[in-house]
Amino acid sequence: MTVAYLVVATALLGFGWLALGVWKIGAVSRGTPIAPRENTALLLIDLQSVFWDHGPYSDAAKQAAERAILREIAAARAQGHQIIALRQEWSIPSTKAIARLMMKGWAVEGSAGTALAEPFAGKADQVLVKRVQDAFETGALDAVLTKRGIGKLRIAGLDLNHCVLKTALAARNRGYEVSVVKEATLSAAQSDRAEAKMRARGVALR
Repeated sequence: MTVAYLVVATALLGFGWLALGVWKIGAVSRGTPIAPRENTALLLIDLQSVFWDHGPYSDAAKQAAERAILREIAAARAQGHQIIALRQEWSIPSTKAIARLMMKGWAVEGSAGTALAEPFAGKADQVLVKRVQDAFETGALDAVLTKRGIGKLRIAGLDLNHCVLKTALAARNRGYEVSVVKEATLSAAQSDRAEAKMRARGVALR
């Protein structure tokens, strides 16, 4: 009986640990409200080869998004705006386990394919690593934006239903002016609900 109880307790602890990882992946951080800032940055979300080259996106969708993303990059460069790329690397033990169980092991810290995909390599002024869907979670992005006096964000990348959504909401929690350039994003599923959530929080969809 004691052994059975131990087995059940271990299973429950394991389930709880994985559930905490799922929560961490999708959580949206609150952050500290920012003072008004005038500068603008373009955020490129998860444009890394494992997702871009092997993700669930059609060639036609990728071609259209690539053209729009490169236009955004060119416009940001012409206007002197910062271009910041965020790369996904699952590095928290519970999220690494979930990535291996449910996400084909893609983007686990130290795995192949976490570098920016060829169309976007070398295009960003700075590349940061994020650990969950919300790019603000580690605090590194907060620090960069504060140092640069950035208060306005344009967001492109993937996936609109997940990392783009959570990053946009986290930015709004901090008081950033946020625009998501829809034609410069990709989504593996219908994005109506994600778009409605963003609009409800004051995110502009361009």
